[in-house]
Amino acid sequence: MTPRIPWRKRLLVRLLFTSVLIAVCSVAATAWLAVTTTTSALEEEQGQDLAADNRILAQLSGYAADHPDWTGVGHTVRTLAARTGRRIALTTSDRTLIADSAPGGTPLPPRPAAAVDPLHTDTYTEFGAQLSGIDPRAVGPFRLTAQEREKLDLVAKKEQTCFDRMGVATSVGHVPSGRPYVVVQDPRDTALEIKVGCGHVYDVPTVETADALDVPTATEARALRTLTDLARACLRARDMDLGGSLSLTYDTTGRNPVTGGFLVTRKGAERQSDRTARNCVTEARRTQLEPYVAPAAELFLGIGDQTAPRFDMSRANKTRIVGAAGLVLAITVAVTAVVATRLVRPLRALTLAAQQPPELHARAPVRTRDETGLLAEAFNELTERRERLEEQRKAMVSDIAHELRSPLTNIRGWLEVTKDGVVAPDPALLDSLHEEALVLQRIIDDLQDLAAADAGTLRVHREPVRAADLVDQVAAAHRVAADAAGVTLVTDSDGTAWLDADPVRMRQALGNLVSNAIRHTPAEGTVTLTARHDGDDVVLTVADTGPGIAPEDLPHVFERFWRAEKSRSRRTGGSGLGLPIVRHLVAAHGGTVEARSEPGRGARFTLRLPGAPAPADVS
Repeated sequence: MTPRIPWRKRLLVRLLFTSVLIAVCSVAATAWLAVTTTTSALEEEQGQDLAADNRILAQLSGYAADHPDWTGVGHTVRTLAARTGRRIALTTSDRTLIADSAPGGTPLPPRPAAAVDPLHTDTYTEFGAQLSGIDPRAVGPFRLTAQEREKLDLVAKKEQTCFDRMGVATSVGHVPSGRPYVVVQDPRDTALEIKVGCGHVYDVPTVETADALDVPTATEARALRTLTDLARACLRARDMDLGGSLSLTYDTTGRNPVTGGFLVTRKGAERQSDRTARNCVTEARRTQLEPYVAPAAELFLGIGDQTAPRFDMSRANKTRIVGAAGLVLAITVAVTAVVATRLVRPLRALTLAAQQPPELHARAPVRTRDETGLLAEAFNELTERRERLEEQRKAMVSDIAHELRSPLTNIRGWLEVTKDGVVAPDPALLDSLHEEALVLQRIIDDLQDLAAADAGTLRVHREPVRAADLVDQVAAAHRVAADAAGVTLVTDSDGTAWLDADPVRMRQALGNLVSNAIRHTPAEGTVTLTARHDGDDVVLTVADTGPGIAPEDLPHVFERFWRAEKSRSRRTGGSGLGLPIVRHLVAAHGGTVEARSEPGRGARFTLRLPGAPAPADVS
């Protein structure tokens, strides 16, 4: 527990007390300068950002309205980001990334700025804000074919020529479906008298021809029939299709803001449409357009990469702010230097102790009870820990040398007596030499695994693994050793538990535990392997009925080259590397391992690993 330091002796309090007085004066002197010079600039920038955000949303909504999916939107996103200086990202509703102008791996802003859904939008476009909530650029099956567009363009051109002969200025526009319309730009009353040969004219001051371009094409007629059927079904569900009579009139200019270009007539209704009818038409349009538009997405906006400043201040204001800041900085440096001189003295003593050679194990004097005093105590504890680590390193080197020397000495001795002709190289001798070579190889493999774990290069190749299969395979591999030792090997597994793990590494980890359990279990004892679910985790246990582990030894079982009985050889007690390897292998899979034991009642090792869903092809 960290000792409590009186507040008046804390370094933080001293520095804060010194700097607060300066900070209060500096804030008062500079605040009015900053506020007056930045407020107007910030308001201007905010207006520009809001306009840019609306343009981004409108363009992405138009892309969604014109494409059945988001494939290829990346180019549009990058172009918009380069043009507006904003970071733009699109994701699905479950935050799966669709496109992002930022480099890969950049985290998303904390919340989306808007939803991009052409079927539920209030985005303002050149065709007006749609009260139906459907982007007018989403035309779907109403999009004219090239032949129909060409034919209607000829009609519009003829009407425009007719108006030109009458001396009336006109222009030809196109709605998103590709249908043209003629706009009379001359607001004079004489333009209203022109009817013969140029089509029926209405709406002042923007006057559009209707008669010649009013008739729906075959494409529009088919789409309109489908829409009528969908709307009639909606009204029938609401008991409003009185007499089965429903008429939808398609506004071929596509500019009716009330129902998105569709006028509704029902038998028995005095007006063209009512709220329920409009709602049915809107629902029918969404159903009809859904296959033709991209699915809804979430739009995230960020600051982006901008090399230019967000706003500029005048040179005079900059000079005043820089001057005030410079004066405050000079005073702060002077006062802080006086206070800091007294504060760094203990740190100098600590630095001097840290610069001593490691073999001296120098300790820093503790003169105060503030943060520097606690730092000195922590340094002294670190020095003591370093002494213990040095002792452990020396012991480890000695243990490694001993572990390697034993099999090498045996191999060398047998080879020398065989070379001298004292012993014939019979199969039994060769088996003995082979066994010693295997012992040596296992030591080297264990050391290599530990070195890879320490270096962070221990690789695991994950794949779906059934926990029950893993337990059965390990049990089968150690069945012969268990039978030879007179130990019963039992398995108990939940067949539904699955892991996303490296099967080879997991067999290695479980195998180390099982071999230890068999070695420490007397004859007629039992070693039990289990696998079961525990919430979202899978728990693997290896339990034995051996003598158990003493409480004072239990915290050390995962240390390298540790043995409860120091006199035991590798053949009886192992190398002391198996359990550290188990800990590293489990950690590489994101799991934990723990040991529990009561003397005389055996030991239990528990591996807790993240579970995984069963593969789709497994019933």
